[in-house]
Amino acid sequence: MKIALMDSGIGLLAAAAVVRRLRPDADLVLSSDPDGMPWGPRTTEDLTARALAVAEAAAVHRPDALIVACNTASVHALPALRARLEPDLPVIGTVPAIKPAAAGGGPVAIWATPATTGSPYQRGLIREFAAGVTVTEVPCPGLADAVEQADEAAVDRAIAAAAVLTPDDVRAVVLGCTHYELVAERIRAAVQQPGAAPLVLHGSAGAVAAQALRRIGDDPAPQAPAQGTLTVLLSGREAALPAAALTYDEGRLLQAVSPAH
Repeated sequence: MKIALMDSGIGLLAAAAVVRRLRPDADLVLSSDPDGMPWGPRTTEDLTARALAVAEAAAVHRPDALIVACNTASVHALPALRARLEPDLPVIGTVPAIKPAAAGGGPVAIWATPATTGSPYQRGLIREFAAGVTVTEVPCPGLADAVEQADEAAVDRAIAAAAVLTPDDVRAVVLGCTHYELVAERIRAAVQQPGAAPLVLHGSAGAVAAQALRRIGDDPAPQAPAQGTLTVLLSGREAALPAAALTYDEGRLLQAVSPAH
């Protein structure tokens, strides 16, 4: 089995680590675009072109499924990716986990990039899945970039700024950017109120990893032999995991279990 994941940068690590835990025997292809990131400020046409290039670089390695481990690319480029690659290559997009968060009754905060916050796409998900629930959209300028660069001080500043915009009574936070899942516990610490019920964080990594296995007709097998390989593509070039990736638990897991070749 071979599963590819794509993103502008290292946000794909969270979903890749889940896939690795579910199927230690799966070969992984991680395709990102350091030459073109960040994707958020780009026009839809430009972003789609970058996403298609990253996806096609992964497709050369003949994966069984492709996870679009990027909220921005899923919002703007998913139809084009599916039109280009399916049905030969199943394409799994990433949707903010608003539905499970709202099922808890709220109040809910959605942390997302400024481009996604308030977008028709996100507002549509709120209307569809969170009717009757108090939802606060929280823009997080600079957080994804800080995570990408593993800039600890910048991560702390961006999280602190977003926490100020998050109501004290929030009981669940949707991590609406895959990069945010890499610093989930730091987000929890910033938002959790003393004496309040434990804050629930909702990411997408687990859901997209499970969906990828369903699409290719395979089951989780966490006890399988840890023999899966790891191929890293940086704007189409084979390389090692970026140094910034190794500052996160997910990156270290991937390197330890399946060193890049």
